[in-house]
Amino acid sequence: MEERLVMERLMRLKVLFVSILACVFFVGCGAEKESIKEEKPLETVDVVLDWYPNALHSFIYVAMEKGYFEEEGIKVNVHFPANASDPLALTAAKKADIGFYFLHHLVMAKVNENIPVKAIGVVVRKPVTVVMSLKENNITRPKDLEGKLVGYSGGPLTEGTLQTMVSKDGGDPSKVEVLDIGFELLTGMITKQVDATIGGLINHEVPVMIEKGYEVNYFFPSEYGVPDYYENLLVANEELIEERKDVYIKFLKACKKGAEDVKNNPEESLDILLSKQAADQFPLSRSVEKLSTEILSSFMFIGDTPFLYQEKEVWEKNIDWLYDQKIINKKINAEEMYVNLLPLN
Repeated sequence: MEERLVMERLMRLKVLFVSILACVFFVGCGAEKESIKEEKPLETVDVVLDWYPNALHSFIYVAMEKGYFEEEGIKVNVHFPANASDPLALTAAKKADIGFYFLHHLVMAKVNENIPVKAIGVVVRKPVTVVMSLKENNITRPKDLEGKLVGYSGGPLTEGTLQTMVSKDGGDPSKVEVLDIGFELLTGMITKQVDATIGGLINHEVPVMIEKGYEVNYFFPSEYGVPDYYENLLVANEELIEERKDVYIKFLKACKKGAEDVKNNPEESLDILLSKQAADQFPLSRSVEKLSTEILSSFMFIGDTPFLYQEKEVWEKNIDWLYDQKIINKKINAEEMYVNLLPLN
């Protein structure tokens, strides 16, 4: 009898030991699987800026600094453009995943050259481009440009803009002289090579002129017949949008978090931006970028419309205007120009 009891106890101990070993094995496997999951490499997203880092790009750098991209399983590499067409050209060629670009130029490239790129998000919802002049020149509206020399960077878009707003203001566009001064807009004004410039930004050129001690006048072309438009967009190759849709969605989610931080804590965001600046190529002024951040806030976040969300009506109005100005040779459906990858709410 005793021998039987001993045998039963030994069997129970054996079963218990085997059960413990099994638990250890499965827990170990679970830990190993978890370890493998954690070690899964991040998916890379290459982003081409429209210029060197400035307040416009703060949301990207904030999202990078705070780990929002990593939380989504992606790693973002930021690249500076060698020329103005890089954000579009590199994304079209699939050499970059995302570029910062401009609505009118994107429509022109899509319609006139069949470039396979779409907008996947709005960065700046309202125009920030202005006509600017030294205050002493007394230019406060388009009609005042008659008999004046306006500096610009060339191209049919600027010419169409001048035509529209001067006519809308009751002036004669043929009486406005233009001079292509490239990107030397501020120098052209300061040296009085030109009377006014078109193409400068309220969030950059205006603060720079103020910092330099110049008083300026400026007005928006969108106040005189040019339809409101999205100033700055995120664009991507059409095929990659389909192939890497989940990656783009993750990228945009992280961008929204970064943008909310910029909106709610601009000083912290400014500190992050200044730590990421390309100081050897394009050094930033804290006072200029602080004012730029304040200005941009009212152009990037408007009403209840979510950051990045695009509206069909804005695209349609600008496609119609570009066609009417003969800047594009045919109309295109708005849906071919953009896609909202994130829901409205």
